[in-house]
Amino acid sequence: MLHRLCLLGLLLSVVFAQESPDLSQDGEVHLRNIRQLTFGGENAEAYFSFDGTKLIFQSTRDALQCDQIFTMGLDGSGVRMVSTGKGKTTCSYFLPGDDRIVYASTHLAGPECPPRPDYSEGYVWPLDRYDIFVANADGSGTELLFGRPGYDAEATVSPRGDRIVFTSDMDGDLEIYSMAIDGSDVQRLTDREGYDGGPFFSPDGSMICYRAQELRDDDETDHYRDLLARNLVEPARLDIWVMDADGSNKRKLTDNNAANFCPFFHPSGEKLLFASNLADPRGRNFDLFMVDLEGGEPERVTFSPDFDGFPMFSPDGTQLVFASNRNAQERGETNVFIAEWVENP
Repeated sequence: MLHRLCLLGLLLSVVFAQESPDLSQDGEVHLRNIRQLTFGGENAEAYFSFDGTKLIFQSTRDALQCDQIFTMGLDGSGVRMVSTGKGKTTCSYFLPGDDRIVYASTHLAGPECPPRPDYSEGYVWPLDRYDIFVANADGSGTELLFGRPGYDAEATVSPRGDRIVFTSDMDGDLEIYSMAIDGSDVQRLTDREGYDGGPFFSPDGSMICYRAQELRDDDETDHYRDLLARNLVEPARLDIWVMDADGSNKRKLTDNNAANFCPFFHPSGEKLLFASNLADPRGRNFDLFMVDLEGGEPERVTFSPDFDGFPMFSPDGTQLVFASNRNAQERGETNVFIAEWVENP
């Protein structure tokens, strides 16, 4: 009997080892005990609930042809679709109290997935007709929060629970706006031509980090305007910026001629994590980096030969969730991972 139990234990340990590979890479000293939460499809932009017990994310999986919004537990269990299943969705977030959610969807423009852009002119992002919706955390009670013919998306919520920040082309350019939690009191925060987007609040709600495109000459301006007229934007060169929550005191933190995006504040409020291709001479691979608000050389956080992006700290600052192509079983597969954050390795 003891022999059989030992043999069973050995077999289980082998199976467990096969199903739980080492997901870390050399040099990833800030990450410990990395766990994979999704398996298959395209999963990204996973963000914590206010109480830190759940994640909301977008995913193209199973029979879906484009992204819908899902929630799950921190161990990957209890996956549930909470968007309508129509159109294409993006940029979801919990609202204060965690009984409501906010996300962007194209379903008012039609129930089908929008057509994919033509990449013959290079890598571009489509600016589909998105509107911003709120719903109960189980997906019921969907209501329009902010919408108009155009691009309204990338909504995130202040830790103070009073404001939502988002990106819109309502004034003819891609700018960042803030609104009250009920969709009223819309205020424009950026005013420079070129894409400004991907905003997130600092832990105390006093600042906003974002990605921005500076147009350096007339040729770049003309190219940007031509793409925008066709509802496209080219994210080949973006920098990370911060500003006060009212749009004042704008500061650029990166200037490396790379594609820097998806910034998120460190729990201290004094640093940012972001994704960038600055370490890849070919510009194809993205890793996570950390930079001080006072500037300086960014510190590399992930070292995977595959894509890493969309970082978010848990409300208590002890965990980091991110999306990655590491451990992919098929080409193009992106999954959600969670790790313990090690502040001082």
